[in-house]
Parts: sequence; C-alpha cells; structure tokens
Amino acid sequence: MKHTLLFLFLLGCITIHAQQITCSPKDSTAVESKLVEIDGMYRGEFGTTMVNIGKSFIQTPYVAKTLEIGDTETLVVNLQGLDCTTFVENVLAFSLLLRQQEMSFDAYLKNLEIIRYKDGALNGYASRLHYFSEWIANNSEKGLLKDITGEIGGAEITKDIDFMSTHRDLYPFLADDTNYSKVKASENYLNNQAICVLAQDKIAENEHLIQSGDIIALATSINGLDVTHTGIATREKDGRIHLLHASTGSMEVEVSKKPLAEYLKGIKSNTGIMVARPL
Repeated sequence: MKHTLLFLFLLGCITIHAQQITCSPKDSTAVESKLVEIDGMYRGEFGTTMVNIGKSFIQTPYVAKTLEIGDTETLVVNLQGLDCTTFVENVLAFSLLLRQQEMSFDAYLKNLEIIRYKDGALNGYASRLHYFSEWIANNSEKGLLKDITGEIGGAEITKDIDFMSTHRDLYPFLADDTNYSKVKASENYLNNQAICVLAQDKIAENEHLIQSGDIIALATSINGLDVTHTGIATREKDGRIHLLHASTGSMEVEVSKKPLAEYLKGIKSNTGIMVARPL
C-alpha cells in the first residue's frame, strides 16, 4: 500500500508539472541536441558564449506568437521556430547552463521559467514578462543582467504603456477578464516607471561601449509600446556592432548585414535602443 501511495503521489507531481509545460517530442529532442552541440562553448567570456550560442540558431525560422497557445499559460518550449524574444530567452537560458555547469533538460526548463516570468515563477498569463522594458527590469532584479543604457549615453523617458489593453482583440488570453485586469495593472505600474533609451542619433558615437553578448531592445514611437524588437549585439569582422536576431525581414535567425546604427535607420518607428548586459 505504501509503495502504491508513493507511486500515485509521484504520478500526480509529474502530471501537474506536465500541465505547466508545452513541449513536443521534436522540441524535447532539439533541446537535448542543443545541449550536446553547445557543450564546451563556455570559456569564461559570457558575452562570447551568448554570441556563439546565438549563432548556433542561425537560419532557424522566425515564427510569431509561439507562446500564445492553448487555453492556459504554460512554459512553452519551441526551438523549431523563434520570435525575437524567445530567441533571446533561449540563448540566455542555454548560456546560463554552461556557466552553471548543469547541462540537463530540467535545468534548462528552470532557467527558461526564471527568465520568462515575473520573479521567476509561472503563475498564469499575466506573470509572463510581456513588455520588454519590464523583462529587462525584472531580470535585472533577479541578478541575471544589468541595464547599462544610462552608462553609455542613454537618457530617461516616460511613455504611456498600454498597447495590450488597448488592442485586446490581438491577444486571445485577454478575452479572460481576470487576465485583462492583471495585464492592465502591470501596464499601470509600468506607466509610473521611467525607462532609459539611447537615442538613435547617439548610437554610432557610443557603439564602442556596447559589447558582444549585450541584449539590444529597439525602442519605438508606436503608441502604447516600449519595444518592438530585440536581439543580441555581436561585433563582427568589420569592427562594428551588428544585431544577431530572429528577423522579421528574412524570417529567420541572422546577423544583420548592416551595422546596428545603420540597420536602425531603416526602421521608421525606431527611436533608439535599450542595452542590457548579462552578468
């Protein structure tokens, strides 16, 4: 009887755990393959590690809204298609594994949850860090990175952040009034917080202060939004900082052909960048 109860208890734990994770067999295999592929990449330089792991995803298809699935919020594992945010999250999660010297699927899941959710814990849809300025701030509080925008010439700005609540129809989970109210509360909190942005016309002169592996977030003039895109800085053979990202242009992970400062000039709504350095 004791063994039966123990089995039922463990089965219950596994079921609860499984209900909070969405991961196909292909993605489970992809994670295991990635763990083998990146083993040995960490040699003390975390920024270099971020870039090397990021480049291991080159040509992975860009796929939007990979996290907006199912009826309830789960920890989605998807390496078959990445959007700009899940690309950065996965690169950081795998890079941390190397530094932690804990190369396992469970450790990867733990890192991904810590990075993706407020205070590191999945607790429904509203616990996801939907706005990237909050993603940076919350992961800074966790000690995973530091917002260095102010140190490299950035200036504080304030802006009304309410894109999700004012475009409720674009987010299926916001059909639920509880989710809507919680997201609205998060927006109200963000509206009381200044964010630091390095203006677009200041990027070139401060580019030497950006390091390979820094996380780059593209600030925007679009009403209600703080950031429209994100990626990873990489100093290429031309000596310039380029953007390693899941691109909506090529629809795959790539390194921008133009240096970051020139690349951003082609984006009409871009106002500058936020820069976060993994610690």
